[in-house]
Amino acid sequence: MPGLDARPGPDAKQPWKAYNGAMAKKSAPIEVVCPCCHSKLVIDLQLATVLSHTPPPRTAPDVDISDAARILADQAQRREDKFRESWEAENKKEDVLARKFEEALKKAHEQPNERPLRDFDLE
Repeated sequence: MPGLDARPGPDAKQPWKAYNGAMAKKSAPIEVVCPCCHSKLVIDLQLATVLSHTPPPRTAPDVDISDAARILADQAQRREDKFRESWEAENKKEDVLARKFEEALKKAHEQPNERPLRDFDLE
C-alpha cells in the first residue's frame, strides 16, 4: 500500500503496522492528589479526562461538649424559624394564587381576541 504513510521509517512498507503500533502504546492513568482539598484524581493522559474522583476522608467537627447545649438550642431556634416561615407562606398561599389569577384574567381581557395562526393558514 504505497503512499499511505508519508514518513520514511522501518514500517514505511507496512503503514498499518505503524498505525496499530502507535495505538497499542497506551500510557497508564496517573493518580494526582489535589493540594487544596486532598482528594484523589485518576487521569487518563491520552483522553485528557478524569476517570475517577475520590473525595478526601471526612473529619469529625471539632466541637466542645460544653457548647453542645448552645448548639442544640441554636438548631432548635432555626427549625422553629423555618416552620414559622413555611406556616406563614401556606397561610398566604390562597391570597397569592387569587391575586395571580385576577392579574392573569385582567391581562386576558385587555388583549384582543385573535385566532391563533396555524401552519395551514401560512400556506
